[in-house]
Amino acid sequence: MTRLLGTWLLAAAALAQTYDIVIANGRVMDPESGLDAPRNLGIRGGTIAAVTSRKLQGKRRIDARGLVVAPGFIDLHSHGQTPENYRLKARDGVTTALELEIGVNPVRPWYAEREGRTLVNFGASAGYIPARMAVMKDTGVWLPRDAAITRIATPAEREAIRTSVEQALRDGGLGVGFGFNYTPKAGPEELQEIFHIVARYGRPAFIHMRWGSLGEPGAVASIQEVLAYAVTTGASCHIVHLGASTTTKFDVAIPMIEAARRRGLDITVESYPYVAGMTRIETAIFDPGFQERLGLPYENMLWVATGERLTAESFARYRKQGGLVATFTNTEEMIRKNMAHPLVMIASDGIMENGMGHPRAAGTYARVLGKYVREEKVLTLMDALRKMTLMPARRLEAMAPAMRRKGRLRVGADADIVLFDPDTVIDKATFEKPNLYSEGIPYVLVGGVPVVDGGRLVETVLPGKGILAAP
Repeated sequence: MTRLLGTWLLAAAALAQTYDIVIANGRVMDPESGLDAPRNLGIRGGTIAAVTSRKLQGKRRIDARGLVVAPGFIDLHSHGQTPENYRLKARDGVTTALELEIGVNPVRPWYAEREGRTLVNFGASAGYIPARMAVMKDTGVWLPRDAAITRIATPAEREAIRTSVEQALRDGGLGVGFGFNYTPKAGPEELQEIFHIVARYGRPAFIHMRWGSLGEPGAVASIQEVLAYAVTTGASCHIVHLGASTTTKFDVAIPMIEAARRRGLDITVESYPYVAGMTRIETAIFDPGFQERLGLPYENMLWVATGERLTAESFARYRKQGGLVATFTNTEEMIRKNMAHPLVMIASDGIMENGMGHPRAAGTYARVLGKYVREEKVLTLMDALRKMTLMPARRLEAMAPAMRRKGRLRVGADADIVLFDPDTVIDKATFEKPNLYSEGIPYVLVGGVPVVDGGRLVETVLPGKGILAAP
């Protein structure tokens, strides 16, 4: 009885305290506990200190009446790691944006450059591709365009690549990023060596699969290659943009993932809610035969810099030049299946460069909430939030302790929080105007600091922190 009274008194004292910020009268939705009810949140020192139906006192009060209060969205696949991209992320409800597919190398200076200078939390994997590019002196921007594509690495180069990747992991890289079809001359032995390192450090491999969904070898062989490395090394694997990689073969691909998981493999997947992908035209993806592999005629390719659809002549010209190209290869039917499947997380694969890029950089999360939840009812609101918050957090938390405090709304969790109107939230970015901010997301907090306040960016605050793997 005495213990119960003491607990009650402590709880009462906590409720009587003044918080830095109180979020009042919102529909609080927490995917971890399943809570979906009116609650008040008290925030202190960047942490959620109270979740209660009782009235709270705060230095500042945000009235969330009519709004959903959810954990901030976690984007596992955000190539854009610049202030321009962080602004777009914040307006789309993203509080943590991570570059895990390609990754970075070296890791330490990349983090140091951003610490104390970002709107949202950031992080990156130890990049195998940038390591290979540096060792082999490839001249590409961000992705390989010559030596790392066309040459088999020498034994000395392979050793240097391994050393570079391992150093990036020691420096806190969040797993290792791979792009099999960006480095076609990286053979099985070279990749097997890197996967052994991934397994030894107990961190995931983030993998862009090798082949297009159509033609031969196709989607099944692509997934089998990933599974072979997972089985033979024990590495955890995460397949990026599964929907874009498998397109109309998603129904064939996802049962393979389900079967592998039933057999104990640690393998997860993500997708984005658009029928078009985007990458750089000078990469190995567009080597001869790409149209058959991808089911991609020239007219289904859009040159980002001008908005023009390509022809054989303009494709050849721009390929020599290099730059971003959008590729329309998927269907709305397949996107709906991706969004609905319980194993598929949401991630943007976004990048914006001086206002040019793919609308997914600006609108991925609002698009899911507005188009696929509210308008098309492809999935429930709670399921969508789970795919955007808790599932990505759990994918990373075994290696990155900070992620155990994200993706949830509970006492002790980081106050990375998004408030949105479920009746109006929607993406506005298009392929013609890809950098338009999403609407219906009036408040976003990162570490308890509003970075979107009343629908406006607050660019005088920089509360983002680097997410690192534990040693």
